[in-house]
Amino acid sequence: MILCIQGVLTAQEINQIKPFMARSTFVDGKTTAGWHARLVKHNLQAENEAIETARTLVEQALRRHELFSMAAKPRHISPILFSKYNEGMHYGAHVDDAFMGNLRSDLSFTLFLTDPAEYEGGELVMDMPQGEQAFKLNAGDLILYPSTTLHRVDPVQQGERLAAVGWVQSRVRSAEQREILFDLERARLSLFNREGKSVDFDLLSKSISNLLRMWGE
Repeated sequence: MILCIQGVLTAQEINQIKPFMARSTFVDGKTTAGWHARLVKHNLQAENEAIETARTLVEQALRRHELFSMAAKPRHISPILFSKYNEGMHYGAHVDDAFMGNLRSDLSFTLFLTDPAEYEGGELVMDMPQGEQAFKLNAGDLILYPSTTLHRVDPVQQGERLAAVGWVQSRVRSAEQREILFDLERARLSLFNREGKSVDFDLLSKSISNLLRMWGE
């Protein structure tokens, strides 16, 4: 399941983050790539103490966002990486490593920090069974996708692309089970908004809790 989530960061939060990035030292992005990804990775990543506050802001935003939590069931979230793509930079086709440090990468995410009008190119392209699909979201929006997905970032032709990226180890390891729980939780929320706490709502809540007990880690 690939999910685009709007408004993970507010405009005010983005304006808080960007000065930290401006004061950061950017290094070659190859330093955090696996041996095969280094062959195709051509971007920059922020690396110094100035970025720690920005990392905290993003992680807090992720953990409080209801839709992100429903879909990802995060047990652990990796330290956030802040990437920059200047003109000509790109990240060729790759799949994320199975482990990022001590964290199993079940889900990957890209949180866009630059509006699409500010740069040309730089689309995040997913290799899907039905063919390639390109994503270029508004600043503050996030795309969440299985870490098993082959993907790339197309070359930036003009401007600058800023993004926060990271990985999630989910409390529910199976992608199929996460999707079932996500659908059930959305249905439960819709039912509650329509009817309040009803008998049907309680039955759905019971089933969701019991499935989490069966499938959760």
